[in-house]
Amino acid sequence: MKVLVIGGGGREHALVWKIAQSPRVKKIYCAPGNAGIAQWAECLPISAEDVKGLTARAEKEKIDLTVVGPEAPLTLGIVEAFRGKGMRIFGPTQKASEIEGSKAFAKDLMKKHGIPTGDSVTFADPESAIKYVKAKRPPLVIKADGLAAGKGVIICRTLEEALSALDLIMVQKAFGPAGARVLVEEFLEGEEASFLAFTDGDSVLPLPTSQDHKAIYDDDQGPNTGGMGAYSPAPVVTEKVNRDAIEKIMIPTVRAMAKEGKKYQGVLYAGLMIREEKCQVLEFNARFGDPEAQPLLMRMKSDLVPILEATIDGALSAHKMELEDRSSVCVVMASGGYPGSYQKGKVISGLEEAAKVRDTFVFHAGTAFHGGKVVTNGGRVLGVTALGNGIGEAIRKAYQAVERISWEGAYYRRDIGQKALKRIERGC
Repeated sequence: MKVLVIGGGGREHALVWKIAQSPRVKKIYCAPGNAGIAQWAECLPISAEDVKGLTARAEKEKIDLTVVGPEAPLTLGIVEAFRGKGMRIFGPTQKASEIEGSKAFAKDLMKKHGIPTGDSVTFADPESAIKYVKAKRPPLVIKADGLAAGKGVIICRTLEEALSALDLIMVQKAFGPAGARVLVEEFLEGEEASFLAFTDGDSVLPLPTSQDHKAIYDDDQGPNTGGMGAYSPAPVVTEKVNRDAIEKIMIPTVRAMAKEGKKYQGVLYAGLMIREEKCQVLEFNARFGDPEAQPLLMRMKSDLVPILEATIDGALSAHKMELEDRSSVCVVMASGGYPGSYQKGKVISGLEEAAKVRDTFVFHAGTAFHGGKVVTNGGRVLGVTALGNGIGEAIRKAYQAVERISWEGAYYRRDIGQKALKRIERGC
């Protein structure tokens, strides 16, 4: 069969890598892809947001299955466009992807259907938001309502920070239309984790537990990014938390979406805040996380393609997932200056040496070819991912490979996975 993967980041490289392992797949295309993906798939020079162009090319190539990586094309209605032409595509509809496209919608859904989450108020004008914030006591969390590539969430520990965040989002319009509305939320204490599951709109098939590292600097300091690393499994997700996440969050959310006339089929991602084995939803995403997809897909031993198809066909209850017992860790290497301004076109060296580290794979995110060499082409450049007998060994392997790669201004966090090690050492 022919498969098209839409997107060009580390998540999409991981999807292409995993799909290529299926004996049923003969040819993979990726739009737009990157330098790493080009080794596994034919890259098409079509933007992930060019729904019309992607639909036409998929028809021309007689694509059997399309897999959508990023959220933007989902919110633009790519699933409806493909289905309208009789083509099979994995991902939620435009209506269903509103669960990520509008944080206000997601909050209202959770409140209406009793899904555990923090208090939140939505504002469409700066004056009302400023008045409300002044009456509240920080810490608070200020969020842009729409899509902001993982950067539209600002934790504010003082009134000055909260007012500055409102100005940045609503007045300066740092995130464009995504900041037309803001959510002012209570600050939830605890430890974050990512909980992902396949769902066909009825059944739910959870992926392994994982944890992302959103802040740019070590010890979770600095502004949020799209994600600076991830690992799986996440010890903070105990058996009780795992059970509650499925029974009190994922299944009720899938049912709530169906009741709202927005049947959800695809990967549902819940960002959880966990404290004393109780979990609340911070927000939902309508697709695989990035960088969570990298360590999760490395741990998946099952063929991914039948699961994708069963999700589309409403036949997921007949499937189980076979997993690696080993742990996995992904360390993101980024361009200097990210998540702010950064330069592109820096020559990357050491990729071949890094590939020699056992049980390690370098997933490309922001890369391109120039003059026969692999160069940087984005903020997050690589996701160096390793399997190990325990988190500790996976961390050592991942950083061993990271240390063999270099380019001018390369930056990465040096504490990916340390939360897991500390929990394991404490025996909790």
